[in-house]
Amino acid sequence: MVKTAKLLGKEINNKTIVLFGAMMPYSIKSSDALFNLGVALSAVQTKKCGVYIAMNGQVFDFDKVEKNKRQGIFISS
Repeated sequence: MVKTAKLLGKEINNKTIVLFGAMMPYSIKSSDALFNLGVALSAVQTKKCGVYIAMNGQVFDFDKVEKNKRQGIFISS
């Protein structure tokens, strides 16, 4: 997701794009998928043009995020 956001971020500057996902599939009861969808929908309406990632209840700029595979979360870089 970070690689995709960086690729898009270098090319797109006249739209607001928010990528989102889930650490657990939607089919699992405790999935964060719907929560992250809500965060992404809010961000796409309030953020200025650019590319963002919505994960873990946070919105990250495309060029200031990385996935911490050890902890299984996205963090600011």
